[in-house]
Amino acid sequence: MRQARILLVEDEADVLALNKKHLELQGYQVLCAETLAAARSIVWEQPPDLIVLDVLMPDGSGYDFCAEIREATSAPILYLTCMDKDEHVVHGLMRGGDDYLAKPYSLDVLSARVVTRLRGRGFAGAGRVELPPLTVDLLSGQATLLGEVIPLSQKEFQILACLAINFGQAFTVAELYKTVWGEAVDAAGRSAVSVHISNLRKKLRLDEGSPFELRSSGDGAYTLLKVRYEPAG
Repeated sequence: MRQARILLVEDEADVLALNKKHLELQGYQVLCAETLAAARSIVWEQPPDLIVLDVLMPDGSGYDFCAEIREATSAPILYLTCMDKDEHVVHGLMRGGDDYLAKPYSLDVLSARVVTRLRGRGFAGAGRVELPPLTVDLLSGQATLLGEVIPLSQKEFQILACLAINFGQAFTVAELYKTVWGEAVDAAGRSAVSVHISNLRKKLRLDEGSPFELRSSGDGAYTLLKVRYEPAG
């Protein structure tokens, strides 16, 4: 199944960057628009599977925009706004929206709303990375290997999720640290990545009998690869 495409329509740069990173880490393709005009072009040129829409935009109302694009797309529209009174929610839904989330909000709740709406659109695996016999559930934060839940720390899970989403692609230590910790790597950061990678290898039992390999290259990059998988029986 193809990667779900999400359009974020938001004029607050920090909110946009935070949501983009969070959703990309969960395996979605994320498009961004800081104006309704830019969002309008994206809807026509790169039709999204779901739209997360702010209401107070610099060039108009998200409510009006929602009603307008209902003629062009049936993608679920989730309002994400500080307009949180009951009349705002009712008005937004009556203008064609499918869901409503008020700021401030939890990223976990945003993820759950996104997964629910996408599964309703036929993206049954939304929020999960399936690499049989490994499953990485991005919503619950659980990794399962050969039917067994693997106990991982939050950072270990985030590193695994990053590598699983980008299966077969090499990630440098700097890229992993920036993705998981959100900062530029330093000496302590490099050491932290190394420790977490070592823990992942142990917990996922990446030995000769494992169906996966966490390969490290000479330049310090890591790649998750499938070696073999022969189910019993």
